[in-house]
Amino acid sequence: MMDSAAIKQIAKRCGADIVGIASMDRFEGAPPQFDPRFIMPKAKSLIVCGFRIMRGSFRGVEEGTLFTNYSAMGYGFINQHVMPLNARYVAAAIEDEGYEAIPLAYHFGWSAVEYATGEWKHGKPHSRAVAPGKPYPDVMIHVRIAAYLAGLGEIVYSKVFLTPEYGPRVRFGMIMTEMPLEPDPVMKPGTLCNRCMACVRECPGGAISETETVKVRLAGNDVEWGKLDVNKCSYAFRGAEKVADGERGTFLPPELSRSLAGREDAFKPSSLNPFYKKQSQQFTHGEAICTGKGCMRACMINLEKRGVLKNRFKEPFRTSPLWSIDWSDYDPDHMDK
Repeated sequence: MMDSAAIKQIAKRCGADIVGIASMDRFEGAPPQFDPRFIMPKAKSLIVCGFRIMRGSFRGVEEGTLFTNYSAMGYGFINQHVMPLNARYVAAAIEDEGYEAIPLAYHFGWSAVEYATGEWKHGKPHSRAVAPGKPYPDVMIHVRIAAYLAGLGEIVYSKVFLTPEYGPRVRFGMIMTEMPLEPDPVMKPGTLCNRCMACVRECPGGAISETETVKVRLAGNDVEWGKLDVNKCSYAFRGAEKVADGERGTFLPPELSRSLAGREDAFKPSSLNPFYKKQSQQFTHGEAICTGKGCMRACMINLEKRGVLKNRFKEPFRTSPLWSIDWSDYDPDHMDK
């Protein structure tokens, strides 16, 4: 029978950069809507595969010259193509051994709850439990918690996941299976993150609280991260900034602007955004303009300066002051003229 080492070799041959394994008992205490054991009650193991984001995919945003690459190649393409294929190939190898396996990528669009908050997506359930004691369709697996329980790294103050190999430059797919596998040890919190708070200082939306935190107990460890303002993160991520009193902005589409701020003309481009209007998604997902200025880029720079990552480079990432755009002459009707 295949063992953990063999599964990891298969996953890496199929494109994964790092692989960890969690036993399903580590999910004890998880809210039902985030508990993968409800999806596969006889599951013994959760295999978590990490796929690096190339540091070069941040380069165009750092220089202010090419914004599609991170959204496409570092975000949407990994989520929509690389991870699903990898999970399928690994699951197929397991099922060839006679054990059921579920390939899981970043496909939780029908989940009953919001990923970031755990609250009902529409303020109330949009589905019904199929039987008493079952959660509502669909259950969502908290990917960062899964990666933590599989021993791949730690959830840090920004709520981003860091690995010792690539820091924050990783996305994760999963395979749940009935095959019993040896789990990996869980990393002690504080191994990588030194609470430098660069994520808080550099977040363009001010979305990460410096004082309020969220604490959870995972596999016997206390894990804590800064409370995230989901709305602020959502619009800053897209390169938007709220307009001042008396101003109007047309950067975000009216419906999105209304959902985030209660009015259709509430956002203009931020100083980290060269575009007059929000650009289209790439591979159905990526529309990242800020490209994790605080939670990813500032964190990565700090980790590299400290020399704690295994994936090292000949040159530092940032070699000149970061650019910004003066939108003091912003014209909300620019694109309509």
